[in-house]
Amino acid sequence: MLNFAFTEEQEEFRKVLKDFTKSELLPTYMEWDRKGIFPGRLWKKMGEIGLTGLRIPAKYGGSEVDCVTTGIAAEEIGRGNFSMTAAVSSNALIGEIITKHASEEMKSKWLPPFASGEKIIGIAITEPGSGSDAAGLKTKAERRGDSYIISGEKSGITLATVADAFIVFAKTDPELGSRGVSAFLIESDRIGFDKKGYEDVGNIPTGRGSLYLDRVEIPKENLLGEEGKGFYQVMNGFDFSRFLLGLQALGSAYQTIEETIEHVKTRESFGKPLVRNQGVSFPIVEHYTQMELVRWQCYRGLWMRDQGMTHTAEAAMCKWLGPKVSREAIQDCLLLNGHYAYTKEMPIEQRLRDVMGMEIGDGTAQIQKIVIGKKLFGKEFKL
Repeated sequence: MLNFAFTEEQEEFRKVLKDFTKSELLPTYMEWDRKGIFPGRLWKKMGEIGLTGLRIPAKYGGSEVDCVTTGIAAEEIGRGNFSMTAAVSSNALIGEIITKHASEEMKSKWLPPFASGEKIIGIAITEPGSGSDAAGLKTKAERRGDSYIISGEKSGITLATVADAFIVFAKTDPELGSRGVSAFLIESDRIGFDKKGYEDVGNIPTGRGSLYLDRVEIPKENLLGEEGKGFYQVMNGFDFSRFLLGLQALGSAYQTIEETIEHVKTRESFGKPLVRNQGVSFPIVEHYTQMELVRWQCYRGLWMRDQGMTHTAEAAMCKWLGPKVSREAIQDCLLLNGHYAYTKEMPIEQRLRDVMGMEIGDGTAQIQKIVIGKKLFGKEFKL
């Protein structure tokens, strides 16, 4: 039996988020981009309604919802403020990692303020010489008695300039490749820890930048899980977050499509509404169709994760196509809205800039195709 319906509780959750998006996110979406600052007030408000702790157990103050419900949050928050979906997608990934792999002491210390939005944690994998190739990391962690000494550089890190701590992936055994990667929780105020923000094209409020670790010393308790297991922790986490990233991009595109439909129904050209021209209506129909197909693949994949089924290839499909079809839809909507949409008086150009970046982050289209190829052809025919 197939059932493509959301539960009554999920539909009610979506309604709450729609109201929040309409009242809190859409009205200020452009403000934070123009000012170039992180909206800490909004982040804390999202914490108040449970969005920053969706995948964290209730005993630590989290909402403890399933993966499908988390996807609903990513889609709806993506409609209102694409940058703020980090509170859903990034927090869900980080929440799972800490919940599954941290000691009880670390969970009790970090999860409650993280779930409430009082503390912000980022995730640091990418380096100047390695992006999706986590096995190629150069950052090193050396065990010294009851401590680890960590040195290296991380680049392209979301929330780099605003997070209170980071899950940092480093090599504890450089000779073992991916089997020598470990994960550590490192506070950003430790001696030897520095950060620098970027002047990005989009997602400006998220404070993306580089992290510099110069012999940063942390207690051994800050190790998450076992030594050498970090690579597998993050790969499993990516299988989850890639669905969320696809949905947040689609949310932004759906909002733009809906605004554009209203525009072409009310704007007249040569004595009739623009929508009566097939050259206008057909592109909208085509984009909406593609978006619906990817959207339901995202929710199918999240359902598979909830059922404990393998979903690595499905996650890669959604991460590849979600941002792609969304960016294409938003770009065409910008054209259909005319020259005003090319100004910063409308949010469409910002959505285009924001969503475009997601075609790079967390694995490019080429990386996703390699992942899908493994399933189709088998590991022995690795692309």
